Amino acid sequence: MIRVTIWNEFLVEQRKEKVARIYPKGIHGAIADGISQDGFEISFATFNEPEHGLTQEKLDQTDVLIYWGHADHKGFQDHVVDRICNRVHNGMGLIVLHSGHHSKLFRKLMGTSCDLLWREADEKERLWVIDPSHPIVEGIGPFIELEEEEMYGEHFDIPAPEELILVSWFQGGEVFRSGCTYRRGQGKIFYFRPGHETYPTYHNKDVHRVIANAVKWTAPIQREKTFYGRHMPLEEIKK
Repeated sequence: MIRVTIWNEFLVEQRKEKVARIYPKGIHGAIADGISQDGFEISFATFNEPEHGLTQEKLDQTDVLIYWGHADHKGFQDHVVDRICNRVHNGMGLIVLHSGHHSKLFRKLMGTSCDLLWREADEKERLWVIDPSHPIVEGIGPFIELEEEEMYGEHFDIPAPEELILVSWFQGGEVFRSGCTYRRGQGKIFYFRPGHETYPTYHNKDVHRVIANAVKWTAPIQREKTFYGRHMPLEEIKK
């Protein structure tokens, strides 16, 4: 069973009545409800817990971390960022959602500013599947359509994705790389764009399906830990 930790700041739900109405159980609760049928072992962590709920013990018991943040990226503790990065390099999967693109965590793993264009204008978003063979979009049609979302637009200052799976088109004319995969060390990362807190995006079944598929794709494989350092020869070296 894949052990999934859903990390949500859980700040905007407490500060904005509109968000609380859309997500009465928090964004993390909506995501959990949407992916629970896939049989994952799901737990939660939030910003205001000690060490943001992401202690070393918690991360050691996590196969895949789902990360949603927006309101207080600057307040996220640097030593916790380092701890998560270390777990990713050692095989933990990471799914970064929406405004998590500007988190200290994602920026450190990408090595770039991760800046972009944005606009909140209640406009339609259409996420086109451009790699239909990828397991992350299994069960998804040619596109996912969201009637209202926040716009993110290019240029998105990230490294070239190892795999580009989804590209968004917005009613205002912009496009955006919305489904991107990376590998860092032994860990796999998936960035998935939609999910602004003032829209019911995390109640959408196709969004649930992409996240559930991404959990399975980013989950660590079972193998012996890779050895690094001085190594004795496997064969006799004749001089």
